[in-house]
Amino acid sequence: MYGFRIVDKLQKIDEDIKRDQLKYHSKRVLVSKEFTFDSAHHLHNYEGKCKNLHGHTYRVIFGISGFVDDRGLMIDFGDIKDIWKSEIEIFLDHKYLNETLPPMNTTAENMVVWIYEKMEESLQKRVDQYDGARVEFVRLYETPTSYAEARREWMMNG
Repeated sequence: MYGFRIVDKLQKIDEDIKRDQLKYHSKRVLVSKEFTFDSAHHLHNYEGKCKNLHGHTYRVIFGISGFVDDRGLMIDFGDIKDIWKSEIEIFLDHKYLNETLPPMNTTAENMVVWIYEKMEESLQKRVDQYDGARVEFVRLYETPTSYAEARREWMMNG
């Protein structure tokens, strides 16, 4: 019933499917991409072990929404990765965050807003490439069970 099967005929564009069929809908969709990075930091004006220099393996999840193009793609996952690598991760991975981020206490709550703003700024620079693309949320895990989140509606409403 669920045996191995090789397709009989590979679907071909303009023969088996027409180009105007590639775009199935005109709805806003959300795609998500996740990354990890390792960093060191310490907190100011804080009494607890985090006032000392220490490190984390952070996990960040982006939720980006927009409208699909004629191919049915909103944004290529590789493009999100390129933005992450070239415009955001360079400030974070294997860095001393107190030195590489803008002047702030390097709490997850501050960092997640900075990451959100960097991704949103990067998408807006490419507005002609991605129809209506915007950051809906960024979730930053400081530990496997603890995260801070920035959401579009919160960023827009202060």
